[in-house]
Amino acid sequence: MAATILASSMAFIDGTALNVVLPSLQEQLHATAAGLFWVLNAYLLMLAALILVGGALGDRLGRKRVFMAGILVFIAGSAACGVAGTVEQLVIFRAIQGGGGALMIPGSLALLSSSIHEKEQGKAIGTWSAATTFVTMGGPVLGGALADAGLWRYIFFINIPLGLVSLLILRKHVPEQRDEAATGSIDYMGGILTAAGLALVTFGFLRMPEIGFAHWQSAGTLAAGVLLLGLFIVVEQRAANPMLPLHLFRNRTFSGANLLTFFLYAALGTGMLFLSLNMVQIQGYSQLQSGLTFLPFTVLMILLARPAGSWADKTGAKPFLVVGPLLAGTGLLLLSMVGETKGPSAYWTTFFPGIVVLGLGMSLTVAPLTATVMRSLSTQLSGTASGVNNAVTRIASVFATAIFGALAVMLFAGDVKSGLKEMTLTEAQQAGIVSETVNLGNARPPDDLPAGSVPAVQSLYKEGFTAAYSNILLIAAVLGWLSGLMAWWLIPGSRKLPHQERE
Repeated sequence: MAATILASSMAFIDGTALNVVLPSLQEQLHATAAGLFWVLNAYLLMLAALILVGGALGDRLGRKRVFMAGILVFIAGSAACGVAGTVEQLVIFRAIQGGGGALMIPGSLALLSSSIHEKEQGKAIGTWSAATTFVTMGGPVLGGALADAGLWRYIFFINIPLGLVSLLILRKHVPEQRDEAATGSIDYMGGILTAAGLALVTFGFLRMPEIGFAHWQSAGTLAAGVLLLGLFIVVEQRAANPMLPLHLFRNRTFSGANLLTFFLYAALGTGMLFLSLNMVQIQGYSQLQSGLTFLPFTVLMILLARPAGSWADKTGAKPFLVVGPLLAGTGLLLLSMVGETKGPSAYWTTFFPGIVVLGLGMSLTVAPLTATVMRSLSTQLSGTASGVNNAVTRIASVFATAIFGALAVMLFAGDVKSGLKEMTLTEAQQAGIVSETVNLGNARPPDDLPAGSVPAVQSLYKEGFTAAYSNILLIAAVLGWLSGLMAWWLIPGSRKLPHQERE
């Protein structure tokens, strides 16, 4: 438990703290909005593409061995991120982190679930969720404080001592585990196809705001990515030892839990990203204040994740997997209704209610959902189950960031263009104003504008980004509600262990 908590906390701290420091990172490294999304997606993309390989390697070569290798790679990538001098370098080093995470993350829950009796897995995973949340609750606060001081790079260095302590515990106190029935070679062709397909699809969406859908770079890479992902499915159907055994999805519980995961984490990733940008770049919060605003979410996770896992063990997970996502979606709806505010002094009547409802929904969902996934297949397939579910989580975050990032820029640019019709500016000046929308909330009036037009353009940017934020979070709310409907439709209400059902 201690080793898995410490190792998992590295990834969680990076995720929560990085969202908070994005405005500072954007300013210091002169990054566009697309550059910011690549800083997020380079990690998520590599993680999503290789996490199935990580799960399969753990089942065959030993979960402890692969877990430790992942920690070492993750530490190396973190150290490199801390010294990156450009956005391009940071993207490359984040990809290295993602490769380490792909080896590390499936082993975390696989080691845990295979060491705990099935009837207590919900409680154990709830304990893991609460403990990792407690360890990472300082992520947004620490990240905000470091960013305000110009020291955002240190969020990456935090991982090094956590990883080293976890390695020490694993080496001395944790026995090796593997799936003795797993034989045959690793499906590397499947890994190559899924990595290339996801990379091309994500690249296409990220290029779309700047060059449009009709350009060959966006339309062509999207088409090529979809083709490769389709080929991946064909290869998996014919492979002797497929990385993603498609027959697992005949299990209604496994399929339902992963569909729920996809919609819910797409909603959560979208909401948290745009909420952070809105608070700092539009509402006037410092990055420390932005980090502090997420504490209610964190406290609810600490207080409720473990009890929710225990309650689900006793009563069945379905009620939690329906009610939790519906509450999370409602929290995102409340956040979408927040317009321009008076800043941090208005937090309690603006953002606070939505964050509390969102935190309550996620607290009731996370442990029962993870336990349902891990128990939907036999213990021998715990690495595969964890790998698939984590891959779905990361793929959801990748597509949410890419698709909704592109959509936000388009909505923002559309609002700005409409507002410019009422202003007497040259076509070149209007084009310069619109070109800044790729920076989202960090958009700045071009230098060649008449001084009298600058306040109006600043107001236009603020109103346009606030409107785009509202629309994006409304879509995220709908995704949250859809995940609850998926649970109601596909997850059985019985307390019977899911993997005992007939597939």
